[in-house]
Amino acid sequence: MTSADFRVEANHPMAGRFLPAQGEQQYFVRDRALAVAMAAKSFTKPSGEIRVVHVPTGEVVFRKAAPRAEFVSDEP
Repeated sequence: MTSADFRVEANHPMAGRFLPAQGEQQYFVRDRALAVAMAAKSFTKPSGEIRVVHVPTGEVVFRKAAPRAEFVSDEP
């Protein structure tokens, strides 16, 4: 296996057109821009979060949180 500097990870399986395989929870890539693009264009369960982690330092360089539910009132 080749070394990778960035890990795209989620707490639930991910799906997206730019992922090499669907349903995985982590992918390793060498390029930061590619890792962020993969994370930004991917999705997971509504309660999930997708992160890009710099493997050598453990720093989270990108985070895509689940969309927050908006409170909708039926009162005018």
